[in-house]
Amino acid sequence: MQRWGTHCAYRWNRASPLFQAIPARQSTRTDYDGKPLTTQELDLLQRAGSGNGVRLILLTQRAAMENVLEYVVQGNTAQMQDHAFIAELKKWMRFNADDAMQMGDGLYSALSGNPSLPSSLGSVLFDLFFTPKSENDKYAKQVRSSAGIAVFVADGSSPADWLAVGRCYERFALQSSALDIRNAFLNQPVEVSALRPQFANFLGIAPRRPDLVVRFGHGPKMASSMRRPVQSVLI
Repeated sequence: MQRWGTHCAYRWNRASPLFQAIPARQSTRTDYDGKPLTTQELDLLQRAGSGNGVRLILLTQRAAMENVLEYVVQGNTAQMQDHAFIAELKKWMRFNADDAMQMGDGLYSALSGNPSLPSSLGSVLFDLFFTPKSENDKYAKQVRSSAGIAVFVADGSSPADWLAVGRCYERFALQSSALDIRNAFLNQPVEVSALRPQFANFLGIAPRRPDLVVRFGHGPKMASSMRRPVQSVLI
């Protein structure tokens, strides 16, 4: 099933389910339960993630999801061969709760279901086991356990269009949280520049470009990564 939408009409107020979902909103980087969503759930996600020049494509057929997985694997393999990419990713890893609390940012390993480890041991194991094969196998399990994949597509490629995509994703993520649905990014097909045009052709949207790729489905709620207080990041 491929679902398109171009309009949404959410009004923010303190009584709205999306507003109330803000504390629960997270990217959940683990396996989901593999069960399909209802038509009503898909309709609500479609409405939330579309509008202001942004189209949302919801892919729920297994064949289409496997095609997306092929692009994810190609993109992930390319990124894993980029030493600068791996070095930056490792800097953002928080291998235990103490590090996560102290730094107040980054990707807490428990968020993806990994055990808490001393920082020195976590760093060594990261270098040993963070390989293209292990990561590709992980993404294959995650995609196949998901109910579907969402692709956000802006009409243009200006900063204003990027901002519109971000806003639509945030509404999508909040609507997901309100429905107790998990989501996480699968952005390799759009982060690797050589793959992006090919991915656009697969989706049938060229010359427009895909901006964000997100998997979604029901699954367990995981621990949350720490974030710095708003006051500390204001300029």
